Amino acid sequence: MNKEAVLEGCDLWKEYPSGVVALAGVSLQVFAGEILVIVGPSGAGKSTLLHILGGLDRPTKGEVILRTENKISLYEIPDSERAGVRNQEIGFVFQFYHLLPEFSALENVALPALVRGIPWRRAVEQAEVLLRKVGLIERKNHKPANLSGGEQQRVAIARALINRPRILLCDEPTGNLDSKTGAGVMELLLNLAQTEHQAAVIVTHDSQIAEKAHCIVGMRDGKIEAAQTVTKGNAS
Repeated sequence: MNKEAVLEGCDLWKEYPSGVVALAGVSLQVFAGEILVIVGPSGAGKSTLLHILGGLDRPTKGEVILRTENKISLYEIPDSERAGVRNQEIGFVFQFYHLLPEFSALENVALPALVRGIPWRRAVEQAEVLLRKVGLIERKNHKPANLSGGEQQRVAIARALINRPRILLCDEPTGNLDSKTGAGVMELLLNLAQTEHQAAVIVTHDSQIAEKAHCIVGMRDGKIEAAQTVTKGNAS
C-alpha cells in the first residue's frame, strides 16, 4: 500500500517584488516517521522552502497540503486558522533558537502549550517531561542568557515538541554550534523525531546529518537539483 504524505509541497514558486525568484516549481512529499534533509549552497532557496512549508511565508504560486484528520491546504485557510495549525501541528527549530530572554527554560518550553489553551499546571508538567528527555531538567529555572548554545538549542527542541506536532521543520539547527555540540544536538533531535513518529524536514550544510536521512533533496537556484531515497537500513 502506498504511503500518504503528511506534508506536501506542490509546484511552489516564490518571487519577490524585486524580481528575485527564490523558488521555481518545487514539489516534494514528507512522510510520517521519516527524515527529509535539504542540502545546497547558500541562496539555493532552502530556508524559503522551509518557511513556506511551515505556513510562515505565502508562496507566489503553488499549494502546501498538511494531512491531519483532514486535508488542509495551508494557504487556502484564513491567517488566524493557519496560525492555529502551526501551533498545533508544526514544530519549528531555528539556528538562532529564538527563546524569549525574560522567560526561564521551563516557561519557554511551556509557552506553545499555553497558547494552545492547555492549563498552566499541565503545560508545566509536559515541559518538565521534555526537559528531562533533553537532559536539562536541572536547568529548568535558568534563563537563556545563563545557558550555553547547545543547551539553548535543546530547550528550543523541547519547545518544538511540546504540542506533539506531526512535523518538525528545522532550519540549520546546528549551524550556530561547534561540531561536537552540534552532533549531540542533532542526534537528540533525530532520536526524538523517530521515537515520537514525527516527520522531520531539516535544512543543513552538514553532510554528516544527511547520512541520517530517509530522503536527501539537493537544491540549487530555487529548484530541486537531485533527490535520493535512502534505504531503511542506512537511516537511523
